[in-house]
Amino acid sequence: MSQDNAFPGWHGTTIVSVRKGNKVVVAGDGQVSMGQTVMKHGARKVRRLAGGKVIGGFAGATADAFTLFERLEAKLEQYPEQLMRAAVELAKDWRTDRYLRRLEAMMIVADKNETLVLTGTGDVLTPDHDVTAIGSGGNYALSAALALSLNTELDAEHIAREAMKIAEQVCVYTNGNVTLEAIELNE
Repeated sequence: MSQDNAFPGWHGTTIVSVRKGNKVVVAGDGQVSMGQTVMKHGARKVRRLAGGKVIGGFAGATADAFTLFERLEAKLEQYPEQLMRAAVELAKDWRTDRYLRRLEAMMIVADKNETLVLTGTGDVLTPDHDVTAIGSGGNYALSAALALSLNTELDAEHIAREAMKIAEQVCVYTNGNVTLEAIELNE
């Protein structure tokens, strides 16, 4: 089958994370699209891990992302309260394991100390400005969140929600059904 006739890919999602004041948040939309068709409006792409001490969101193939969440959860059990170490160990596995290498997803994960972007190429990235985003609407959400973070007194949750509204207005693969999880930094 030629690439032109291949099964249409799954698209969509905007995930944004903002760390400001006493809170870090991860927010994501609920749209799942296949080709030009919206298949689901209310998917939950943001969740809590490690007993609520870590929050994460994913962009990409849902089954792949859940596999990665499970693997990260296992690494967090192995390295409690060491998100960076757990993420690096997951990235090593993701890059070297034959099965995991085929997974198509990206993740943002955050705890009270750090925010990380994990990719299938073995990257574990920290954002420069305590704001990061991934997915089809990620650049729109990132731009909006960065501008709001640097130029307003809005808190992390409001910035993330406003950034998601901007992404929803520009990206056809992003909707307004937002799931947001937060961690208080002074807990």
